[in-house]
Amino acid sequence: MKKILLPFFVLCYLLVSCQEAEVAPRPNILFIMSDDHSQRAIHAYGQGLLDKVYFPNMERLAREGALFKRSFVTNSICAPSRAVLLTGKYSHLNGKVDNVLPFNWDQLTYPKLLQEAGYATALIGKIHLAGKPQGYDYSLTLPGQGSYYNPDFIKNGEEKVSFEGHCEALIPEFVVDWLEKDWDKTKPFAINYHTKAPHRNWMAEEKYLDYLEDEEFAFPDNFFDDYAGRGTAAREQEMEIVDNMYWGWDMKFEANPFTGEPSRLAAPFGRMTEEQMAAWNAVYGPKNEAFLQEKPTGEALAKFKYHRYLRDYLKVIKSVDDGIGKVLDYLEANHLLDNTIVVYTSDQGFYLGEHGWYDKRFMYEQSLSTPLLVRYPREINPGTVVEDMVVNVDHAPTLLDYAGVEKPAEMQGESWRALAAGEDVPWRDAMYYHYYEYPGPHSVKRHYGVRTDRYKLIHFYHDIDEWELYDLEADPNEMNSVYGDPNYAEVQEALHSRLEELREQYGDSDALNQQFIEQSLSKN
Repeated sequence: MKKILLPFFVLCYLLVSCQEAEVAPRPNILFIMSDDHSQRAIHAYGQGLLDKVYFPNMERLAREGALFKRSFVTNSICAPSRAVLLTGKYSHLNGKVDNVLPFNWDQLTYPKLLQEAGYATALIGKIHLAGKPQGYDYSLTLPGQGSYYNPDFIKNGEEKVSFEGHCEALIPEFVVDWLEKDWDKTKPFAINYHTKAPHRNWMAEEKYLDYLEDEEFAFPDNFFDDYAGRGTAAREQEMEIVDNMYWGWDMKFEANPFTGEPSRLAAPFGRMTEEQMAAWNAVYGPKNEAFLQEKPTGEALAKFKYHRYLRDYLKVIKSVDDGIGKVLDYLEANHLLDNTIVVYTSDQGFYLGEHGWYDKRFMYEQSLSTPLLVRYPREINPGTVVEDMVVNVDHAPTLLDYAGVEKPAEMQGESWRALAAGEDVPWRDAMYYHYYEYPGPHSVKRHYGVRTDRYKLIHFYHDIDEWELYDLEADPNEMNSVYGDPNYAEVQEALHSRLEELREQYGDSDALNQQFIEQSLSKN
């Protein structure tokens, strides 16, 4: 009897197990992308800037999930980075190489594939890609860069709607509202939750106007960089905090305090209500008056500009962190959080005074690197740290992998799912980068390059032909190119070979470069 019943019970157990596996819920996906967020502005990355500043919800993601230390972008500028995210393809193949040329929404994107696979999809916040978003059941997006105060949004790519309040308080409310009221709960959800902050011009929410105003920050060691160790591109950029920031847009003055002339680009105070403007003036007015009385020069002027910039930048991140907390709290209260893959990243990094700069664009570390925090307790152990190099071209394949959707052949990235789970899997030994927007804002030359674990080779082209090589172990701040140094001859030769291999692998070429140069120049 026992010999007959045992196989029967085993069969029943296997059938039940298979049924349970079949009905196990697919994970929800919450992909959070901010704009221009430096790794140095997250305490968990441990880079020394923010000993006094702590963003608890971002730190929670790092503590309860995985932190990717070497998270990079393929093209450090807003719209192209977002196109890479959606398509899983490099800029030269998805067509969005800069902020000028159009993005083709008709091409394959990962939200379209998730939608076809039965996910309820939503895009809420900034996308910075003109045209009607495709692949989403619902979209509520900022037009272009959007506004911090009393912003306009475009609903489902067609209807303009306006709201009173601060952008970073509104966007998480819209995410929660969609989950509460519009999400088809018979399906898993996939949300692109994209913030405006901390993109320039850093206008803080009212409750954070005086946040950090009494805190002092040391200059980065290379703030007063003279660019002697690099070539033409570093010297001819126009992204220096002291020399290139606008008195209105960036420093929040109504006119140039030294000449009295109206600012070249004024802050958009006209969008603010009288109450909002009064709150603003209560904090900034006395400080601006004190500056007008003193009119500091030299290092004192640099210190003022650096602190005005950095404090404003961190203030808007504080609101981003609040928004993340609001959405996480909603998911947790509704028993959704642990079956939701939560990804936090930015479209690229940003300079916080390194080399004396703000903005991004260069292949140097601060703009090449971007935060990447991932929480998914079903697969990712708390406190996981990933040292492997991942690139934003990998995000689309990864999200498809989690959803059980096969990656299409045209996507060029690889899924980092196994890395997040702590598995030892074969992975890339180098990453490829290409920046195109020149001539353009901030005058950063066109360049492409390769980064390995230790070295970086960059080629600046178009109106110059210059190479730079950095030993990131010996020179982590990238102050002195060793290109042409006989001590690095073998490394240099190997990197040239690796660069050409990557260009061939990803389908990039000089012919494509020339094509995009001609298209961009025709638009300017």
